[in-house]
Formats: sequence, C-alpha cells, structure tokens
Amino acid sequence: MRTNHEIDYKIYGEEMQYVEVELDPGETAVAESGSFMMMDDGIQMETIFGDGARPQTGFFGKLMSAGKRILTGESLFMTAFSNVGQGKKKVSFASPYPGKIIPLDLMEMGGKLICQKDSFLCAAKGVSVGIEFQRKLGTGLFGGEGFIMQKLEGDGMAFVHAGGHVFERILQPGELLRVDTGCIVAYTQTIDYDIQFVGGIKNTLFGGEGLFFATLRGPGKVWIQTLPISRLAGRILQYGGPGGRREEGSILGGLGNVLDGDGW
Repeated sequence: MRTNHEIDYKIYGEEMQYVEVELDPGETAVAESGSFMMMDDGIQMETIFGDGARPQTGFFGKLMSAGKRILTGESLFMTAFSNVGQGKKKVSFASPYPGKIIPLDLMEMGGKLICQKDSFLCAAKGVSVGIEFQRKLGTGLFGGEGFIMQKLEGDGMAFVHAGGHVFERILQPGELLRVDTGCIVAYTQTIDYDIQFVGGIKNTLFGGEGLFFATLRGPGKVWIQTLPISRLAGRILQYGGPGGRREEGSILGGLGNVLDGDGW
C-alpha cells in the first residue's frame, strides 16, 4: 500500500513537453520553483521548505533538509499544489528546455532512485527529494557532474526531465556500461556507480571529451540523455560568447568560419 499521494498524469508534447497532474480532493503535488505552467481553479499553491515529505519534522529539521538542496544547486524552497476544491483538479508543469519528461513509479523501483542533480521536475507529495554523495574517491576528485546527485525516495510518482532524446538501458548482473557523466539521467539503487580514467597520451592531449567517464555496473536500470544541459549551455557560449563562434572538434576550425562568411 502506498503512503505517498496517488496522482494520475498525462504527458503532452514532443520536444517541449509538459506533464498534467490530476489531483483528487485533498491530494498534493510538489514541484521545483519555476516549473509551474497552469492550474485549475480550486488548487491552492503554497511555498514550502524542502519537499514537505515529513510534515511532522520541526522547523530546524525542515531547515536542515531544505539546506541540503543548496548542494545540488537547487532552491531552498519548493511549491506544493493542493486540491482544496470539489472534484478532480489539474495542474501542469513544463520542462525547462528541449527534451523529455520521464514518469517514474518509485514503488516499482524499490523506493529509491538516484538522478542527475538538476533533473527533478515534480512528484506526488510524500516523495522525499534529497542528495546522494558518491562516496568513492574517484567520483569525488574527478566526477564533475556525477559526484553530487539527487535521490528520490518514497512509493509515489516522480517526474524528471532530461535533454534531447532519452532511452532506458537494463543492465544484467555484472554488465558494464561506460557513459559520459552528464548523459546519465537516473539509475536504480542496485546499480554500482564509479568514475574511470581514460588512459593514453593521445586521449589526454586531444580527447576533447574529458579524461573521465562514469561506469555503471548492473543489475539495474539506467536512463540516458543525448543532450545534457551543461553540454547545450557550453555550445551556446562557444557560439555567442566573448570569443565568438568556434568549431570545437572540427578539423577546419577557424578556416571553416572564414570560408562560410562568419569570420574567424
């Protein structure tokens, strides 16, 4: 039996999606600040510390729980949307950049999921949004995006957002997958996660992809994204930043810009 609020939902759109959550009277959904799109009359919106998963916790406990979110780059506050009216009401949350919204039933995943620190969008009330430190030395020193991640705990529905195309990969016991740290959206708690060094002098000098990548060993399920927001932001800065346009990874480089009329 679920202890979290049970919510129905529907996802709309292709590249710029939004999720419509249907709440029965008394049900609540919680969401990241800035993800709200629209809601029916009869839904009450309230800003709360943290995720509201443990309403019995005292003020100091709430403050400590919310403060952990700073480590993942998120706001201290979340927003709760409660159906205080009669009948079913709907509230919608939009994705912040092109990609896909992934619905995740935590009850089917053993009550815990680990995800990229900026991927959480919204969830049924009762789902706890915390932080997950990767305790291995390699991830701490070299992990970059993969060192501090979010953990979602509970038995309700949660929704995360990822960039570009998203696909699932089921790893068998002992099966190993090497992934760019930014391309990992989420994985189940049974997955063994580590950081591996990319050896070789040519990789070190000319690799362009970074010297480290994540290793994921099964059993478990992994969600992979093709366009991490960090990669998208970096490419935009290359084209529009103070240094002007650059063709990273292109043999032509600046010469190609001259030939197509864009200057160096």
